[in-house]
This record gives sequence, structure tokens and C-alpha cells, in this order.
Amino acid sequence: QVHLVESGGGLVQAGGSLRLSCAAAGNIVFDTYDMAWYRRAPGKQRELVASIVSGGSTNYADSVKGRFTISRDNAKHTVYLQMNSLKPEDTAVYFCNAVLSHDRTYPFWGQGIQVTVSS
Repeated sequence: QVHLVESGGGLVQAGGSLRLSCAAAGNIVFDTYDMAWYRRAPGKQRELVASIVSGGSTNYADSVKGRFTISRDNAKHTVYLQMNSLKPEDTAVYFCNAVLSHDRTYPFWGQGIQVTVSS
């Protein structure tokens, strides 16, 4: 079982920055997990924002490329999402996701954290 706790959300003006953190707890080998951030905006479906696999390769949604950076600290069991040049359309609940890189059957989710970008 993996318990994910997000932090770092809040209200920011357009053009500003936030850094989300997701700490993973449990009897796990963190560096065997692929990690990702998803978001769900009001009235929209959940979408993948960024992912980082156990080996460190990253992937981004086109809408956030060049503005967001995902990273991980395996020693701290934590994944980060640095969000720069935020836009009102980035407003959403952001969710942390973890899944074993060699067995993606059982993904784990955080409770979600609100990010609001004012214009």
C-alpha cells in the first residue's frame, strides 16, 4: 500500500509560480515506482499533466511544456511539480499518482490539492 500526500497548492496570480510536492509513505521501494501528476479542472475530465518514470525520463502534456517541470527525490520518497508562468486555465485539482513500473495493475492516488490561478 502506498499513501500519497500532496502539498503546496493554493491561490496565485497569473504569471506566478507554485511548487507541488507529493510525499509517498508505506513499505515501498520508491524508485521502482513511476510517478505522475494529473489534474481535473471544473467541468472537465482528469488529464495527465506530467510523468516521471523510475529511470528518470519525463513526459508532459502539450499545454504545460516549457512551463512545468516534474522531478523526483528518491531518497525523500517525494515527487515535485514546479509550475511557472501559471495561467487561469491551469486552475484545477491536482492529483499525485504512483504505479509500479513493472506492474501497472494497481495505481495509487493522492487526495488531490487545489491550485487556483487568478487573472
